[in-house]
Amino acid sequence: MKRFVFRFLSMITGICLYSLGIVITIKANIGYSPWDVLHAGIAQTIGMSIGTVVIVVGLVILVLVVVLGEKFGFGTLSNMVMIGVLIDIILFLDFIPIAQGLLFGIPMLITGLFVISLAIYFYIKSGFGAGPRDNLMVVLSRKTKIPAGVCRCIIELLATFFGWLLGGMVGIGTVISVIAIGFCIQITFWALKFDVTSVKHETLRETFDSIRTGSSS
Repeated sequence: MKRFVFRFLSMITGICLYSLGIVITIKANIGYSPWDVLHAGIAQTIGMSIGTVVIVVGLVILVLVVVLGEKFGFGTLSNMVMIGVLIDIILFLDFIPIAQGLLFGIPMLITGLFVISLAIYFYIKSGFGAGPRDNLMVVLSRKTKIPAGVCRCIIELLATFFGWLLGGMVGIGTVISVIAIGFCIQITFWALKFDVTSVKHETLRETFDSIRTGSSS
C-alpha cells in the first residue's frame, strides 16, 4: 500500500505541474500550443471555460479510444478531470502575469514546456495509465501502422487547424511548441535518467484489484 501511495502522489504531482505548465504557455501570449488552440477556440465559440472544454474534449477522446479497443486507467480519468479543473483554478487566481512581447514571451513559453515535460515524467512514472490524448496517438498508430510520432503530428496539426477556425490563438508560440516539446521532454527524461519504455501502465481494473488486495506493483 505504501508503494501505491507514492505512485498516487507522483500522479497528482504530475497533474498539478501539467496544469501549471499549460497556463504558463497560455500566459506567454505568443500563440497557444496545438491542443490549447483547439480548447480556446471551442471555449470562445460556445462560451465555456477552457478548463471545462479540456474535460469535455478529453471525455470525447476517451470514448473514441475505448470504441477503438484501447484500455484506460485510473490516471486517464484523473488526467481528464483534474487538469481541466486545475487550469480554471490557476487562471482564476491569476498569479501568473501575461508576457508582453517576444522578449518575455518566448522564455516564458519554453519554461512552460519544461514544466509540462517534468509533469509528464511524474505522471508516466506513476504507471496509472496514459492521458486521453496520448491514448489517441497510441490507438491510431496501432490501427494505421503509422509511427506514433507521425500520428502525434497529424493529430496536433488537425487540432491547431480546427482551433484556428474557431478563433484559437495561433502564433509563433504554436510553432515553437510543436518543435520544442519533444526536445524538452527528451532533455528532462535524460536529466532524470528515466526510461519511459520501462513503465507498465495499469488498467482501471488492475488498480482497483491492487487496492482491494492491499498491494500495488
